Amino acid sequence: MTSASTDLDNASPAVSDLICFSLYSAAHAFTQLYRPLLERLGLTYPQYLVMLTLWKRDGQNVKDIGKVLFLDSSTLTPLLKRLDAAKLITRTRNPKDEREVLIRLTERGHALRSQAADVMRCIEEAVGMDAQSLQAIKHSVDKIRDQIK
Repeated sequence: MTSASTDLDNASPAVSDLICFSLYSAAHAFTQLYRPLLERLGLTYPQYLVMLTLWKRDGQNVKDIGKVLFLDSSTLTPLLKRLDAAKLITRTRNPKDEREVLIRLTERGHALRSQAADVMRCIEEAVGMDAQSLQAIKHSVDKIRDQIK
């Protein structure tokens, strides 16, 4: 091995030292944690995020949901089609602007909210941190995301 390759090896950080890897691996761990909780509801994690958004404020358009979830319409549309096929939402054109698609919860979609109520409690228990610590981490991660954007 030459000294040049040794210098390059020493200059490269270990994956475990990278903040992006910590965020990536934490996101992956959360997805795995959510999976069994959401399977019983018939939802994937991205679908759950859409439903949370609608439970907070029903009757949003695709563009507004995309802004909340940082998703473009080409990613969001297939999710919405699957939720529509599952009879959890309806997708209708806005009569005032045919280009806009309005998303509304169905009766079944509203009912799913009560079934999903214990998901966040289970997540909080699994994480094992107090609310103040979690909020501080969330704030830091949001700040990093917003700086990059």
